[in-house]
Amino acid sequence: MKLFWKTGEPFVLATGAALAIILVMSLALVGVVMTNGLGYFWPRELVKLELKDGTSLLGQITQEEKNPISGLRRLQLKVGNRDVFGQDFRWVDEKEIASRALPGEAVLLERREHGNYFGFLKGITADGMGLTAASPYDALQQAMKLVSVKLDSGRKIKQQMSELNHNAERLRLKLLKLEYSGKEKNAAAIGELTSIREKDLAEFTRLNELSTAAQADIARITAQFSDVAGGSKDISLIEIVALQRPNSMSFFAKCAAYLERLRELLLDDPRESNTEGGLFPAIFGTVMMVLLMSVFSLPFGVVAAIYLREYAKEGLMTRMVRIAVNNLAGVPSIVYGVFGLGFFVYGIGGSIDSLFFPERLPTPTFGTGGILWSSLTLALLTVPVVIVATEESLASIPKGIREGSLALGATKFQTLTKNLLPMATPGIMTGLILSMARAAGEVAPLMIVGVVKLAPTLPFDTNFPFFHMDRKFMHLGFHIYDVGFQSPNVEAAKPMVFVTTMLLLAIVILASSAAIYLRNRMRSKYTTSTF
Repeated sequence: MKLFWKTGEPFVLATGAALAIILVMSLALVGVVMTNGLGYFWPRELVKLELKDGTSLLGQITQEEKNPISGLRRLQLKVGNRDVFGQDFRWVDEKEIASRALPGEAVLLERREHGNYFGFLKGITADGMGLTAASPYDALQQAMKLVSVKLDSGRKIKQQMSELNHNAERLRLKLLKLEYSGKEKNAAAIGELTSIREKDLAEFTRLNELSTAAQADIARITAQFSDVAGGSKDISLIEIVALQRPNSMSFFAKCAAYLERLRELLLDDPRESNTEGGLFPAIFGTVMMVLLMSVFSLPFGVVAAIYLREYAKEGLMTRMVRIAVNNLAGVPSIVYGVFGLGFFVYGIGGSIDSLFFPERLPTPTFGTGGILWSSLTLALLTVPVVIVATEESLASIPKGIREGSLALGATKFQTLTKNLLPMATPGIMTGLILSMARAAGEVAPLMIVGVVKLAPTLPFDTNFPFFHMDRKFMHLGFHIYDVGFQSPNVEAAKPMVFVTTMLLLAIVILASSAAIYLRNRMRSKYTTSTF
C-alpha cells in the first residue's frame, strides 16, 4: 500500500476524475443551453383544452410538473393573446381537464407587438387587392405576400430617408463648424450649405409623408380572428410577422419554419423589448468589440512581456512590475469600467471633443460611452493575461537557442524576431484565446462605458468614415442580463435568454477554435527537436 501511494497513482486517478467531472459539467451546461435554446424555434402544436368548469383554453404546452400544493400533475400552457387575456402563461391541473384536442384550423400569429396570438381565422378585409384564393387561410397568405411586396418598397423609401437624414446631419455639423469659426467671415458658405440642407429636409418631409400614407393604406388591410373564448379581434396584416397552422404542418414544413426562425434570429433586429425577433445588432457588436479588444491588447501585451523577459534587468522594480501585472488580473471588472469611464470617456474623450469638436459642445462626440472606449477598457482588463502567457512562453525557450543565435553573429533584436518570437507564438496565442474568452463574457464594465439596450445604428455602415468608433453598441452578454432580469415578463423572456446564451457560447467557441487552430499550426511549424 505504501508503494502504491509513493508511485503517485492515487493522485493520477484523482486528477483524471476531476477532469472527467469538469468535462461532464461543461457538456451538461452546453446541453441544457442548446436544448432550451434550439427547441424554442420548433413549431409546437396548439392544444385546445376543455376544462370541467366549462371554459376552454388554447395554447402550447411548455412544461409539465408536480403541483407543489396538491401533488398532482399540472401543465404550463402558453396561452398567448397578451393584449386580450393579460398574461402569456397559465398553469392547469390535469384533474381540471375534461378533454384535449388538436384543432387543425388553429392559427399561430407572430406579431410585432403584444406577443403571439392563438385563435381561429374568420375572414380578411382586403378591398382592391384582387385575391384569388378560395379558402380564407390561403387568401390571408396571398394577402401577406402582397403586403410584403409593399413593405419592401416602403423600406426603399426609408433607406432614401436615412441617406437624406445622414446628409442633413453632416451639413448641420459643417454649419456648426463654420459658425464657430466666424459667422460673418463664412456667411456665403453658410448660406449655400443652409440652402442645400433645407432642400434635403424638404425631400425628407415629402418622402416621410409618402411613407406614412403608404403605411396607412397597408394598415387598412386586416384579418378577423376569434380566440378560444369566442372574442373577436381585427389584426392589421402589417403587424403580422409570421403565420402558421402548426397542427396541420408536415414535418418538412416545420423544418422550413424552423430554419426561417433561425434566419430571423441571426439577421433581424430585436423587438418587443428584446424578447422577440433577431439578435443581429448584438452579435455584430459582440464580435466587433472582441476584435477591437484583441487589436489593442495583443501588441501591448506582447511588447510588455518581451521587455520584461528579454531586456529588463532583474531587480526590485522588475519584480514589482510583475507582481502588479499578476494582481491586475484579479481586479474586479467593474473597477476597470469605472477607470474606463473616468480616464477614457471623460479624460481622453472629453479632450478630443475640446480639441477637434468644440463647435458641437456641450453635446459630446467622443466624451460619452462608445465601442472604442469599451474595447480599450476590456483591453486593459485582458492585457495582464497576454503578458503572463507571453512571458512564460519566452521563458520556456531553452537558453541554448539564444546563445547559439548570438554566437553565429545575430543581434539581440534579430534573435528575438527570427527565433524567439516564432517559437513563443503558441504561448502568445494561448494568452489571446484566454483574453478573448474573458472579454466576450464581460458585462459589468461595458454597462458603464458604451453598451446599450437597443442601438439605433451599427458601429459600421456604408457612410464615411465607415467605422464609427463613437457609437454605442449592443452586446450579447448585456442582452442576457437585460432580458433575463429587466424584462417585465420573465417567463416569456426565458427562451430568449437561453438562445442568447447559446449564441454567446458559439461565438466564444468559434473564436477560440480558430485561435487554437492557428496555434497548433505554428507549434508544429516552429517546434524543434531541442525545444
